[in-house]
Amino acid sequence: MKVLVTGTAGFIGAAVALRLLERGDEVIGVDNLNDYYSVELKKARLARLTPNESFTDLRLDLENAPALCEIFASQRPERVINLAAQPGVRYSLENPGAYISANLVGFANVLEACRQYEVEHLVYASTSSVYGANERMPFSVHDNVDHPVSLYAATKKANELMAHTYSHLYRLPTTGLRFFTVYGPWGRPDMSPFIFIRKILAGTPIDVYNNGKHRRDFTYIDDVVEGVIRTLDHVAQPNAEWDGAHPDPATSHAPYRVYNIGSHAPVELLRYIEIFEECLGKRAVKNMLPPQPGDVLHTYADVEALARDVGYRPTTPLEDGVGRFAAWYRGYFGV
Repeated sequence: MKVLVTGTAGFIGAAVALRLLERGDEVIGVDNLNDYYSVELKKARLARLTPNESFTDLRLDLENAPALCEIFASQRPERVINLAAQPGVRYSLENPGAYISANLVGFANVLEACRQYEVEHLVYASTSSVYGANERMPFSVHDNVDHPVSLYAATKKANELMAHTYSHLYRLPTTGLRFFTVYGPWGRPDMSPFIFIRKILAGTPIDVYNNGKHRRDFTYIDDVVEGVIRTLDHVAQPNAEWDGAHPDPATSHAPYRVYNIGSHAPVELLRYIEIFEECLGKRAVKNMLPPQPGDVLHTYADVEALARDVGYRPTTPLEDGVGRFAAWYRGYFGV
């Protein structure tokens, strides 16, 4: 297929694009190479893709609707994976405007381009953060998620609503993927794996919020990529049994789906740090702190819908994934 992937210089975007190329698809990559974190790391990710003749590397802000439509008109992608976004819960407390521009305006432009150029299927990134104040575990896509606790989460919930509107009005098949704390080689420097490994190796204190008592459903990058590819190939279909009197948030009478992609095995943060210590052979210096504003205290993915519909559930044990990440980090940074 010819697949347009946004955010191809990003952590998940680069990994998804590489997998598509390896299986023989043509990939049109779109990224603006912003400086939210290291541009050099983003360029290094792209360097793994650009030697492939089936990869087209384009620079674009998704907020630029005319330029985005020109790409769709000239390239005519059959399917689209939207992974470009302004990420980060904590940064949304400092710079909310970045989330409105990238996550709302940019996504609206992607939807409209998909409509105009009759894309077969749009798969887009959502987040486990949409569960917000929900306390029932594990988090199910069939639960209501109307109480986000960060602007980042609110923009991602808005993406799901916007996608449903296009699925309903224009019969555009859309699938939203709620990622649960993705980690692994080539990851983001602003996320805990990078921060922990850097500071443990340097012997400097790591900030441990909620005194390390919150639990996270950490998901290895290869598992996330497999989930993205399988859902891309499984075009969203209407749910013939959908009932407006008892609406299911994860499906619709329109060609619309939402799935969790998580390991279904939450781990307490203190245990997560212990695994890093074991891999590195060095103890962490911990700075214990109260909960951080905007954080969801616990995440735990129910992946039954994903397993039922596309036949897949993540399988990588955390110990194996952290070990691979640590080995990559040492090699990439020469530590």
